[in-house]
Amino acid sequence: MTLPALQPDDDAAARALDVLSGRRLTVLTGAGLSTDSGIPDYRGPDSPPRTPMTYQQFVGDPAFRRHYWARNHVGWAHVHRARPNAGHRALTALEARGVVVGVITQNVDLLHEEAGTRNVIDLHGRYDRVICLSCGVVISRTQLAARLDALNPGFLESVGHVADIEIAPDADAVIESTAHFTVAACERCGGLLKPEIVYFGENVPLERVARAYAMVDAADALLVAGSSLTVMSGLRFVRHAAKAGHPIVIINRGPTRGDPLATVKLNAGTSETLSSLATTLPSPPQS
Repeated sequence: MTLPALQPDDDAAARALDVLSGRRLTVLTGAGLSTDSGIPDYRGPDSPPRTPMTYQQFVGDPAFRRHYWARNHVGWAHVHRARPNAGHRALTALEARGVVVGVITQNVDLLHEEAGTRNVIDLHGRYDRVICLSCGVVISRTQLAARLDALNPGFLESVGHVADIEIAPDADAVIESTAHFTVAACERCGGLLKPEIVYFGENVPLERVARAYAMVDAADALLVAGSSLTVMSGLRFVRHAAKAGHPIVIINRGPTRGDPLATVKLNAGTSETLSSLATTLPSPPQS
């Protein structure tokens, strides 16, 4: 059995199919999976250089915090309108057939859930919720959007059409003039509000990491799709799978830090590759 001619490297594609066939998979996804939904990644070959805001900057400097919320208020509208692409739908189909046991995603865009995948760990959180760092109350990003609109009348119109603005994977938008933006405080206690996502310099909750390790252990192989594995947050699961002796297949345009541990590496796009796998991978034997 061979893959359809959808890959630039037919030999690697055939080897990947051979490695994955008959095995139950845990899938680790990154920003490269969502580029076909119109959400650019941080480290792809064609991505502009970016310096994401750190947790320390956000909590320690009101100017950084204002700048972030102004940009997020623009970028959130773009991510909110994004829709799952063929790669997301392929993983949902593979889960429905018992090939995929679950997805660990480094993305915060919720496109896996919108595509219908049921067993998803949002490793870095989710863009649609906001938490107070003082009292812990969680509100929806939709609620906060209404408050920010009221506090900043005409702001969205002043920065131009969202389609013309560069958007980052965490819903940050590249706009420069934010000095006049008013930030909303927690309505309950007046504390700092922060998107319920994991910032650079912030740790993923230990309980979430433990669930992700358990998901890797529950499968027979690890499939990485659209991640450069630059940060340890994702790379640790590749190392864990390798230590356990699980085969690892990586699909990514460009090199990744996990390449030395990969059983097969495909330098290819995720949408077409996952779609191909969804039509060719057999269901694993029933246990």
